[in-house]
Parts: sequence; C-alpha cells; structure tokens
Amino acid sequence: MNSPRLTAAPRLTTERLILDTYTLNDFDAVAAMSADPQVMRYIGGGAARDREESWGRLLRYIGHWQLLGYGYWAVREKHGGQFIGSLGFANYQRDITPALEAPEMGWTLCSAAHGKGYATEALRAVLAWGKTALPGGRTQCIISPHNQPSIKLAHKLGFRETHRAEYHQRTVLVMEQTL
Repeated sequence: MNSPRLTAAPRLTTERLILDTYTLNDFDAVAAMSADPQVMRYIGGGAARDREESWGRLLRYIGHWQLLGYGYWAVREKHGGQFIGSLGFANYQRDITPALEAPEMGWTLCSAAHGKGYATEALRAVLAWGKTALPGGRTQCIISPHNQPSIKLAHKLGFRETHRAEYHQRTVLVMEQTL
C-alpha cells in the first residue's frame, strides 16, 4: 500500500531553524543563493545559475511534493525568518550509471550560513522525518570528491561512500545511508 502523498512540505522546527514549504516569495532568495559562485562551486560544474535556472529549481522543489510526497524544504532562521538555504530529498532522474536507487538527499546553504552548524541541525530533522516517510528506508547523495565540507557532513550524518560514478563528465562520490 502506498503511503499518502503530501502536497506541501510539512513544517519542521529545530532549536534555531524553521524548515517549511517553498512559496513564490522565496524566488529572489533562491536566485541570489544560486548566483553565488561560492555556493555553487561544487554543484553542477561550479557555474553560478541565472534567474531562469533558479526559477526551474524552485518549481522542482515544489513539484516534488506534488508528485512524490517528498521534496525540499526552504530553511529559515527562527529568529528573524531569514532564508538560509534549501535541503531535502529528490528524484532528479539523473543520467548516472549505476542509477540511484533511493531518494537523493541534497543540501545547499547561503554562504553567510556556512560554518554555523545549520546544515547538521536541519539535516538531522529531515532525516528523522524521512525514517517514517520515505519509501525503501534509505537515501543516497552525490558529492564532488573536492567538496570536503559536504563529505565531512555526510559522514557525520551516517552516509558511507558506496562507489564513484561519472555524472556530466565529472567524477562524483555516491554515498548512502539506511534510515
């Protein structure tokens, strides 16, 4: 039996953060984050994204919830409500061999939020949600082998490298975690 589909992200809270559904009001913040070369240096070849690509990203974040019952959350500071990033689960139908076999976890934080422990805090909340909500009881992620901060974070959260793969002519680490 399939679990009921959510059409919007459930609100999750942590000590310092609120994780919530994306809205159209988040577009400028997503576009600004995606245009930051420091944020994008290890994502998709390292190029900053323009507003058109950011619009597509926002639509994917919202659409995942509609079609799959899981997706990405907008991450905001509790105090003041400042947007600081995006994270969650996705199925991007990546052209990667071997194919990913579980929902893919990903995270992107604004450069001003780096080094504050926000990613660990938010991802722990999302993984706790995923234990009961995700199909198959596991998640995977892909990370550039040069992105040491994300590799360290993935290990801290319990991900282990399963193999390396080629994705868009670049080597990526494929990591997995049982929820």
